[in-house]
Formats: sequence, C-alpha cells, structure tokens
Amino acid sequence: MSAVKTEDLFKTFDQIQAIQEINLDIRRGELIGLIGPDGAGKTTLLRLLVGLLKPTSGKVWIENIDMSQNQRKIKELIGYMPQHFSLYGDLTVSENMKFFASLYRVPRDQYEERKKELLHFSALSPFQDRLARNLSGGMQKKLALSCNLFHTPKILFLDEPTTGVDPVSRKELWDFLFTLNKQGMTIVVSTPYMDEAQKCHRVALIYNGQILALAKPDDLIKNFTNTVIEFTSDQKNMRTILKAMPSLQNIYPYAGALHLTFFPGADGVEITRVFCQTQNMGAISIKRIDPSFEDTFLDLISKQ
Repeated sequence: MSAVKTEDLFKTFDQIQAIQEINLDIRRGELIGLIGPDGAGKTTLLRLLVGLLKPTSGKVWIENIDMSQNQRKIKELIGYMPQHFSLYGDLTVSENMKFFASLYRVPRDQYEERKKELLHFSALSPFQDRLARNLSGGMQKKLALSCNLFHTPKILFLDEPTTGVDPVSRKELWDFLFTLNKQGMTIVVSTPYMDEAQKCHRVALIYNGQILALAKPDDLIKNFTNTVIEFTSDQKNMRTILKAMPSLQNIYPYAGALHLTFFPGADGVEITRVFCQTQNMGAISIKRIDPSFEDTFLDLISKQ
C-alpha cells in the first residue's frame, strides 16, 4: 500500500519550472533517498509532499488521503525536518521538546514517558538543560529529529539532515533513521551524499526538477553498461584536451582524477592511450574501473 503518492506534480515560481511531472509511489515502510545537486528541486519537492507549498498542478496523497482535501489529518501522520536549524536557540533541549509536544497535542500523561524515550534514543539525556544554540551541529539535528517524533508519525520527511555535521554525527543520525525504519516508519530523506543514498531501499535521482530514475541503488549501477576509465595526469587542462577524443561519451572530474566513459564494448584504455600518444600528452595512469553510483548519476545527467 502507498504511503506517499503523487500524480503529474508541477510547481512553478515566476515562470520557472521548479518541479516537473513528478510521479512517485512510495510504499509503506520504505526508506527512500532523494539525491541531486543544489537547485535540483529536492527541497521544493519535500515541501510539496508535506503541504508547505501548494502545487501549480497535480496531486499528492499521504496514506491515501488527498493533500488538497484534508491537510489537517495529514499533519497528524507526518513529521518534517527542514534543512536549516528550526528550533528555538534560547530554549533548552527540554524546553524545545515540551514546546513541540504541545504543538503535536501529546497528552500530558504520555509526555514524560515519550520524552524519556526520545532523550535516550537520541543520546541527549545529559544535555536537557543546555540551550539549543549551544549544542553541536549534530546534536542540534538529533534534537530537531526528536522533536518531530513526539507524535510518532507514520511518515518522516527529512531535508539533508546530515549537511554540515561531522562524520561521527552523520553515522549516529543514520543509525537513528535505520532504527526508526525497522520499527515500520516510512522515511523520505534528501541528501547530496552518494554514500548515504546507497543506504536507502530505493533512490530517486533528481535533476532540473525531474526524476531521472527511481530504483534500488544496486539496480541503477547494474543498468549502467558503459565502459569507465580512470585517468590521472600531472598536466593541466587535460579535461579540455581529452574532450576531443574519438568515441568519448562523457568526461568529468572524480576524486582527483578524471572519469571517461565510452559506449559498451569500446576499449577505452587503448583509445585513451593512443590519443595521448598522438597529442604528446603524459598520463600517470589509465585504467578501466567498475562504475560507481556517482558515475551512474552523472551519466543520467549528461543524457539530459
């Protein structure tokens, strides 16, 4: 059964198409990743899914409830954590939790027990009296997430929850999400990090307001059949020069090297080696590699 569904979703800002023809069907209990570069439309899409923006056209259903017909009921079913810190910095951890519990109308007889659970869950128990603005970035994210869990939502939407936090906090936040998901919560999370996206059940690749693909991360990689060559050199402007190489499909920087893609079956190593010889260019390394998740995403973008 669908937890989240959209039909022909469009959103326009001043004649700019921010979201174009989005058709999603997210099943209950799924952990879905939305990935794409800055400006791709991830935040706009999330705001449409939680009702903070009205679509220019199209429909959104949450748990089979039409967003346009019963937004109040939907708010009881979802939690939403925006990208930027949205709590009150001059309130303590405990005071922020009490405030959000009141917003979600958590009964008083349930509040203390739920607060205790969330403090333990987020490892914030020792910091109940600390002002929110004095927490580390990772702790602020965990507090924001905890505040959105007081009413035990069925579906949780998170906009880049790990942006700007240290690696340890990133791992802790994802452990947090995995635990919630194992308990049956549907989670939709946007992220610019490819390694995080690969942890999701399915991934939606978003670019220019469109979903280029929606599939399991491993399936996306398996469907990428082009030959990938890793090229390294100490010469400058290699990318510009290599663009003239015959049979080259795409080229882009990757972790201090260049990745070159060729159509399936092409001997990319030999083509690159011969081209370098004819151009009197030196290469430190030319080798064929297995495609990464990033290669898949960049290939889909290049086809646009």
